[in-house]
Amino acid sequence: MSKAGGMLLMLLRATVRSKVALAGAILLVLLFPVLLISILVDLQGGIENPYFSFLIYLVLGPLALIAVVTVVTGVVLARRKGDRNLYNYEFLKEEFTIPGRYSRIRRFVYLSTILVSFCLFLLGVVAQTGYRYTNSTEFCGNFCHTVMSPELITYQNSPHSRVPCVACHIGKYGEGQATAKLTGLRQLYATVFDSHPRPLKTPLDSLRPSRETCEQCHRPEKFHGHKLYRFDSFLPDENNSHKQTALIMKIGSGGYQGRSAQGIHWHTSEKERLFYVTADAARREIVKVVLRGDDGSTTTFFKEGGAGKAAGRPERLMDCIDCHNRPTHVFLSPNEALDQQLLTRLIPKELPFIKQQGLAAITAEYRSREEAMEAIGGRLSAWYGTNYPELTAEQPEMVEQAIRGTRQAYAENVFPEMGIRWETYRDFIGHRHGSGCFRCHDGSFRSPDNRVISRDCNLCHVIPGEDESIAQVLRAMGEEQ
Repeated sequence: MSKAGGMLLMLLRATVRSKVALAGAILLVLLFPVLLISILVDLQGGIENPYFSFLIYLVLGPLALIAVVTVVTGVVLARRKGDRNLYNYEFLKEEFTIPGRYSRIRRFVYLSTILVSFCLFLLGVVAQTGYRYTNSTEFCGNFCHTVMSPELITYQNSPHSRVPCVACHIGKYGEGQATAKLTGLRQLYATVFDSHPRPLKTPLDSLRPSRETCEQCHRPEKFHGHKLYRFDSFLPDENNSHKQTALIMKIGSGGYQGRSAQGIHWHTSEKERLFYVTADAARREIVKVVLRGDDGSTTTFFKEGGAGKAAGRPERLMDCIDCHNRPTHVFLSPNEALDQQLLTRLIPKELPFIKQQGLAAITAEYRSREEAMEAIGGRLSAWYGTNYPELTAEQPEMVEQAIRGTRQAYAENVFPEMGIRWETYRDFIGHRHGSGCFRCHDGSFRSPDNRVISRDCNLCHVIPGEDESIAQVLRAMGEEQ
């Protein structure tokens, strides 16, 4: 028998002497080829399934590591005659000093070290890849499919769909990573035992500071001037009339690098710092505003009847997230969802009353997505079959396209299984339903010296034109209609 064969036989005997080592070896022999093949398949992109990656990196990988540790521990603690440890320090010392045994035991140690090192190297690769996998958007959005489906879909439709989840939710430093992994275990438990809330609560208190997230890309010193916005909407009439509104937004600046604070971003001025107090954890109802100047002055505004609600509540320094509270995971209102479908021609504008009927279909209450999809299709088909039978007979594809687009508008924003309806999550950009800007700018905030927080619309934007006049505005601004 060759020397290598002899060493392998010696290692095998040492493993067999210990039941612990033998159990670990059997587990390792079973796992190793499966793990190796799975990694090669995953690296080639052969299987696009988050549960496959989870099985490799978070199940098979840790089990293989346990097997290696079990083998090594079993061999080291194995007993021989005299109830002595087989490979303890005294045994190795004796083997190295006895003539003729030195070479044999040295080869044995070398072979054992090489095998263990190879296994640990492979497991290190698995651990690193698994760590990257748990930080991937695929893992965050797809693994807990039902729970995270609303967040994933709205994330994919958002302006930040190419920004990884961890860039905002975790960060690149060790503390954030460790906290996220521990929190993830609790969330996994809640998912497995179905103990999570419906809908999920927005983690306002655990969000990373905007200076570490938003301002890493959106440099505040570059916010300046005015910006032209064009808003498209469709009326719920027979012609689905297309309505356009131009807004000149006074973006302004927070006053960075010597610039004076102005416009909308005056709210984040470094010289005049704004603090506020809310009556609710969701920050929907602001009841107190405090303006602190760099000269030491302080002005406090209370909402009418809000002094009692503010008592004992913490102050918060206003930052990006207080207005841009949904820069990602954007849930639209029913009107906005259908307007987008009409604007992009996913719903044909030529179909009479489709905005009106689409609104009626998607705002009805449904217990599940499947029920909603069936009911939306049935409702629109029946209505057009009754009221426009000739159009339905001549252009059935138009009605079918409208049904697909209306279903999509619903499916991207409403998730009955997770308790998410229209307007479940409020967007504070703008002032729909008295929210957003009107949390402070509603004319009811007053200071002791009788100063009032203005509700003048022109503080933030100017409306230079609507409908026909927008053409002149766009031409003057160098835009095309």
